[in-house]
Amino acid sequence: MRLIWLVLAIWGTIHPMSYFLQWFNENGYNLMAMVDAWHANAATSGLVWDLTVAAVTLTIWVIVECVQKRLWLGLLAIPATFGIGVSCGLPLYLYLRSRPTA
Repeated sequence: MRLIWLVLAIWGTIHPMSYFLQWFNENGYNLMAMVDAWHANAATSGLVWDLTVAAVTLTIWVIVECVQKRLWLGLLAIPATFGIGVSCGLPLYLYLRSRPTA
């Protein structure tokens, strides 16, 4: 499973980022303009809020579990989640937490 989590984290980085970079190249590197585009209609706003709730939930889970188990490397999933997306952060966290322990 560990290899599957890693492959999904890589895919979850490359695939969405290709769309983000394409959008930035066409519209300029303006983050607020991208946020406005995310709310172009009710369907996209719903998707944004769905992913926001998932990202917050994942963040809380990561923090609680990392503190309980003292697996600090797992905290890397938080910036990955908010910098790239849940598609990267979740499988990255699963990959990091499945690391063999001594």
